[in-house]
Amino acid sequence: MEVSDFVDRKPESLLKLVAIFLAVVVVAVLISFWDDDLGRVHRSAQRSNQLSVVGSTSALPFVETCAEEFNLRQDDRSVSVTGSGTGVGIKSLASGIADIAMASREVRTEEVEIYGDRFEPFPIAFDAVCIAVSWDVYDGGVKEISRDQLLSIYNGEIDSWKNLGGPDEPIAAIARVAGSGTRDVFNEVVMGRLDHETPGADSYRGSNAEVWAAIASGEGAIGYLSLNYVKDGEVEALSYEGVAPSTKTVMDGSYPLTRTLYLYTLGEPDENERAFIDFVSGERGQSIAEDLGFVPVKR
Repeated sequence: MEVSDFVDRKPESLLKLVAIFLAVVVVAVLISFWDDDLGRVHRSAQRSNQLSVVGSTSALPFVETCAEEFNLRQDDRSVSVTGSGTGVGIKSLASGIADIAMASREVRTEEVEIYGDRFEPFPIAFDAVCIAVSWDVYDGGVKEISRDQLLSIYNGEIDSWKNLGGPDEPIAAIARVAGSGTRDVFNEVVMGRLDHETPGADSYRGSNAEVWAAIASGEGAIGYLSLNYVKDGEVEALSYEGVAPSTKTVMDGSYPLTRTLYLYTLGEPDENERAFIDFVSGERGQSIAEDLGFVPVKR
């Protein structure tokens, strides 16, 4: 072969090499995009199977226990539960932060005006807002309380248990922070208005558990909290308007501060949301409700 032949063919070889290189690059890029797409689909599927439930601290013990058992039964679904108050739960649901909201009251008209009317309610249990006191108050003779007396305490008009036939010690009234569904029920039924202030309150707590701890560890304490929080005997529930809070008085409606606990979705629940709601409202979920001191909606 002459040198001229080699020189003439060299550009062809270079072109072939360049073509092969470009082909390899194109294939590599396509594979990369394909892997990214598969990854996005996989991550999206994972996210869609991970439900976030946010809201009422009254419903929290029940829903959280249900989620723990539900998760153990699932291979492809997972539920996380966070207690933050009913108002935050509804807002989180409406803004897409949460998939399901826990609520200790119905969605309010003003919330519908702000977020729209797509909220779908699912009753999961009945509950009572109990008026509870520390043991020194109960042992000191205060076993029941009327609406007028309770109103006077939280309005700041009565500040000693002696005025109610109890020990000669100051009243330490505990209320809930704004956004609490329990606070809303208490304000509406006891105080007479949703936005009523409670100047007689000495402190404000963010959850049922915090109210319970403050009453259990305090002296002269009074507060309001869910029925299941008074079952352990660390705090004592008073009869309200002559009726003691119990499963029976909640079921027959004779206890004045009875309410319904809900799960809410935005629009019709999807397959994963429906699976969890069905578990909570089904036979096993309702058994858990009863075990924890709530009143089942299905018996």
